[in-house]
Amino acid sequence: MAEPGPSDIETGAVRQASAGAHALADAMPRLVLEARRVAATVIHGLHGRRRAGSGENFWQYRRFVSGEPAQNVDWRRSARDDHLYVREREWEASHTIWLWPDRSPSMTFTSHLAKDSKLARGLVVAFALAEVLVQGGERVGIPGLMRPTASRNVIEKMAEAMLHDTGERPSLPASFAPSPLAEIVMLSDLWSPIAEVRATIAQLSATGAHGHVVQIVDPAEESFPYSGRVEFVEPEGAGSVTAGRAETWRSDYQGLIARHRDAIRAETDQRGWTFAIHRTDRPATELLLALYARMGAHAAAGSARANTVQAGSAA
Repeated sequence: MAEPGPSDIETGAVRQASAGAHALADAMPRLVLEARRVAATVIHGLHGRRRAGSGENFWQYRRFVSGEPAQNVDWRRSARDDHLYVREREWEASHTIWLWPDRSPSMTFTSHLAKDSKLARGLVVAFALAEVLVQGGERVGIPGLMRPTASRNVIEKMAEAMLHDTGERPSLPASFAPSPLAEIVMLSDLWSPIAEVRATIAQLSATGAHGHVVQIVDPAEESFPYSGRVEFVEPEGAGSVTAGRAETWRSDYQGLIARHRDAIRAETDQRGWTFAIHRTDRPATELLLALYARMGAHAAAGSARANTVQAGSAA
């Protein structure tokens, strides 16, 4: 039997991509509903990611810092206590959150150990996170696909943009220049070559933007539960490889995975970004809460730095 040539592999990849697009269109209504359910379970009790700055809406009182201008003191509030207080206002110029849910063919993988594909999980979390962020006053966009918006129907806008996207679906976001105030959330299996992952993080962080990298994996991609003769097919057209005794590959495979992740974590640590791993056999709400907490911690740190700078300037 003749081995498949490059043109046969390319044709098969095109067919798979087309089938994947139709499958995504069929699944989108369910994913949107699931995202709304996930968002609703966590949105109550979460506080908006408001920050102090120039604005008109009252946010909170804080203690007066020595060296600040005296006109910053709220004398009415200070008269009720033994301390001086400053009336902080909310920063109304919301910054942009860029969400990147990987929609490449490798994300469609689902093993018997999980109910959802990596693609479905990534989209549900991206939709739900967008819903929570917009309700908190943020703007959300998708690099190269959707301009930042604070629309209440952000999930529908995201879904529509994806369904009308006929271009190539790369594993990593294309190069763009986010503003220094922006935050980026990458949801991907991150099985791209480590040099490409490093280059992407370095480029996106070059302006000073902060980011959160999440590797979404199927449980089988960690445990490698295969034995005997197994053919492994690369989902993005790079061919296949057959293992005579797959179980003998497990240790080497898991070592490669660990080194790949260590390299990603080293890159995110160097840039001041965060890195997390999410398995599709875990609840989507678990990842949503963890992401929101990390983003909230970054926003709070940014506000503290801004206040320190303001106080130093006044001094």
